[in-house]
Amino acid sequence: MGGVRAVRLPAGYAAAGRRSVRVTLAGGAGFYLFLYGFGSTVAATYALFAAVALAGLSHVPGTGRQRAAVLLRLVPACWVLITIGTYLSVRTWSAVAGMLAAGFALAFVAVGGPRAAGAGPGLQLMYILPSFPPFDPGSLGERLAGATVGLALLVLAEAFLLPDPPAVPYRELAARAAECAQGCADELAVPPYALSRARERRAAEAATGLRPSRVPEAERPAGPGLRDRALAHTGLAARTLLARLAGLPPAGGGPGRAGLEVLDAVRNCARETAGLLRGRAGAERAAPGRFWYARMSAPRLWWHRLAGHAERRSVFFQNAARLALALAAARLIAGEDSLPHGFWVLLATLTLTRTTVRETRATVRVALTGTLVGALVAAGLLTLAGPDTAVYAAALPPLMLAAFTLGPVKGVGWAQALFTVLVAMVFAQLAPATWQLAEFRLLDVLAGSAVGAVFGLLAWPRGAQDELRRSAAVLLRGAAEIVVATTARIAAGGLREPVLGAPGHRSLQHALILAESAYAQYQSEPHGPPSAPGGRNGHGEQGEHGHAGHAGNADGQDWQATLLAGHHVLWGADRLLAVPAPVLVPPLEREPAAAVTRLGDRVAGRMLLVSAWLDPGGDTPHTPVALRDPDFDGFAAEPPDAPRLYYAAVLWLDSLLTDLERITGEPGQPPRDRPPQGEPRARGTPGVPVGVTDGAPA
Repeated sequence: MGGVRAVRLPAGYAAAGRRSVRVTLAGGAGFYLFLYGFGSTVAATYALFAAVALAGLSHVPGTGRQRAAVLLRLVPACWVLITIGTYLSVRTWSAVAGMLAAGFALAFVAVGGPRAAGAGPGLQLMYILPSFPPFDPGSLGERLAGATVGLALLVLAEAFLLPDPPAVPYRELAARAAECAQGCADELAVPPYALSRARERRAAEAATGLRPSRVPEAERPAGPGLRDRALAHTGLAARTLLARLAGLPPAGGGPGRAGLEVLDAVRNCARETAGLLRGRAGAERAAPGRFWYARMSAPRLWWHRLAGHAERRSVFFQNAARLALALAAARLIAGEDSLPHGFWVLLATLTLTRTTVRETRATVRVALTGTLVGALVAAGLLTLAGPDTAVYAAALPPLMLAAFTLGPVKGVGWAQALFTVLVAMVFAQLAPATWQLAEFRLLDVLAGSAVGAVFGLLAWPRGAQDELRRSAAVLLRGAAEIVVATTARIAAGGLREPVLGAPGHRSLQHALILAESAYAQYQSEPHGPPSAPGGRNGHGEQGEHGHAGHAGNADGQDWQATLLAGHHVLWGADRLLAVPAPVLVPPLEREPAAAVTRLGDRVAGRMLLVSAWLDPGGDTPHTPVALRDPDFDGFAAEPPDAPRLYYAAVLWLDSLLTDLERITGEPGQPPRDRPPQGEPRARGTPGVPVGVTDGAPA
């Protein structure tokens, strides 16, 4: 007899369903305990909204045990926010000032990585909730008790209820990539001295698997701590090594003795790296420049990350400033106009404001439609049930399950509709309510979304698009300076001492940080039809559902190649100039010195041209200039008495010019008025796509 076929929910519904059950049990249990057990409406409200804030509104990535650990660390922060919000709410001006400061701080901590960013909205809600009537500092004890119980129940639910399937740790992914590099070196060292198709495919898969966009958020090494920085550095190094090995041309008669020594070193290093990543004890001596963070404490690393983004060119700063101003304005409007349930005004501002005005406008339109539908349903239920709280108590759990299951999957319209009905069922149990409660909800959402739309229009309305072009251009200008300084020092020789990086290293690293964070946000935003850097369209944005998810972006520009060029400049300059101890380096002979200086100036000049092409000014010339001159092949020159350092510098400069060819389009072609679509895949192109945090940023 045939059995009944098992029905498997799609992954999105399954994950949302598990989270919905945890939120419903934790929030509902605390709500009913305090409301019907102890008769405390205040504690019941805070117990419910603590669970909703930190699990329904927030998205802290990771397994249940990982989320529970994060929530435990957030409990003291919730106490502080509730206390400050309670005491500042008694006057409108203090409430607005507090909202501005807290809103910025809680949004700016997103620089700490996915977990900090995911918890941010929930912490915002924990501060917003006590900022509205009743203005009763005397009830602070009940508020803290309710929030604490709600969070404790949520921690237990996350830790023990419906565990999520575990993901492969990033360190294991990096270990597998190192093993793949070891296999590549093995194949290259034996006839036919080339990688097989299968090995090339495995190398590409291993490198792609380390890209941040392919790694689950919980395992993505994006935090400011030592562990995350080291793993991010390891991932970038592994991806770069795999690309270099896959791009080596076939060695017809064999790689030679020197080549075999290099391959043997690669094989040994890859094997040791895989072992260390899997917990095998070992002693590593890190170079001072590239691993500057190795001996820093966690507070210093956090301060370094925060200070690095505390400027108006950082998209983290822009997002925090935009949201803080919108929340403060919404609090002012709610306080001055004494809007009923003004809490919903700020909640709408918090949840509906996006990083681009186009996305905010589209979100608000759908959200208002969903809120209207939900308000009509809620008004009908309130009219039919009247003062019978038993109906609302029975309806609340299934509504919570539906809201937190369907909302994340179906989108903002469904979420707003279901949440509107949900809050009506909650507030109808806290105090007598009529159908006008649904009307207030609709008006408050309208007011909050209008505030979000206005500030989305006034403050950086195009999101990361303009900032990405600007930061990429600044990155290449800083790279050009380092190229000139490095080749000049190679030619001149002189006393070399161990330093924390090449000349200009810190400035270029900072520019790379800002460019990577802008690119990360850019990937999450919808964009318009492709536009050239020199001739953008009206809004530079794609359709509503466009997505720039890989190197061939919606605007046709390979932004990852630009980030890669910055990494190559930093790494190459460090390798060429770094010394373990003070040493006197002799100057190059006249011909090698002139040749390397000429090549450095040429590559730096081309970087400046590409920089202007990425972010052109009003008088930027549009005449194409070839990146490589067919009548000049200085890279193949072999001046007499040239040392190994000369050839190492020439190889570095040649790879940088190849990076510029990836940025502008097809190899060997000059910059064009319109970037090409797609991502060039020419064999031999050095490097791999780079994502945010790959370079262990500040």
